[in-house]
Amino acid sequence: MSAQRMTLEPRNSLRASNLARAGRSLRLVGLVALAISLSGCGTGALWDKFTQKDDTFVEEPADKLYNEGLYLMNQRKDNKAAAKKFEEVDRQHPYSDWARKSLLMSAYSFYNQGDYDSCIGAATRYVTLHPGSPDAAYAQYLIAASHYDQIPDISRDQGRTEKAIAALEEVIRKYPTSEYANSAKAKLEGARDQLAGKEMDVGRYYMERRDYTAAINRFKTVVTRYQTTRHVEEALARLTEAYMSIGIVGEAQTAAAVLGHNFPDSRWYKDAYNLVKSGGLEPSENKGSYISRAFKKLGLG
Repeated sequence: MSAQRMTLEPRNSLRASNLARAGRSLRLVGLVALAISLSGCGTGALWDKFTQKDDTFVEEPADKLYNEGLYLMNQRKDNKAAAKKFEEVDRQHPYSDWARKSLLMSAYSFYNQGDYDSCIGAATRYVTLHPGSPDAAYAQYLIAASHYDQIPDISRDQGRTEKAIAALEEVIRKYPTSEYANSAKAKLEGARDQLAGKEMDVGRYYMERRDYTAAINRFKTVVTRYQTTRHVEEALARLTEAYMSIGIVGEAQTAAAVLGHNFPDSRWYKDAYNLVKSGGLEPSENKGSYISRAFKKLGLG
């Protein structure tokens, strides 16, 4: 009996061990099968339930989204969040009147937060889609103001200034009777003054290096294109100086005479007058000179 028991016990122990391993194998196979089943139907309901969030789209009324945008912009001063609300109106209700209004308000929100490129994009889209709208003038003005607010100092490239001038002129040309035309004109003068200042800065640089021909070209631009800016007095005085330096006294006399006629109390005229007198000459206007013609054209001569 003892020998038989000794024989049976190891056999039973072996069987139990095999059953345990088999059980583990079956559980592993079951898990693998489940994984394969789930991966095979990754877009199915069961897989979505375990792995995806509930992204159910809920459409909201256009007026509700629009008013939420107004609240965020006016009360919360959160222009970024307001712009998102206005854009949502356009996304959910693209052909509604609320979408038209929201497109303009999103441009305004972008402008308020200093996101000028986004403002220009939204306002340009508005003008393109709704050219006959009463608010098209304001959209065009936002484009111009966005360029204007990015005008750099005169030491840098003035590409933005030129874009601002073009956009401001567009407001004045297309909407001359709108409430934005006068503001556009004021900004236009500021932008033109900036370009004139750039020309003067470069002209002075050439004067310091005695490159008088290059300097004259710069001051000539101010005199012929930017006569109404604050830089024109100095430009005429600098032309007097440059022309005297290279011996073209006729143009020097004309520059001094035009300066004295239009700005008799200017300190720049005193300098130009003394410079001409030092050469034994008097200011004398040559009516055929480009300097004289530039001012006659504006009725300033």
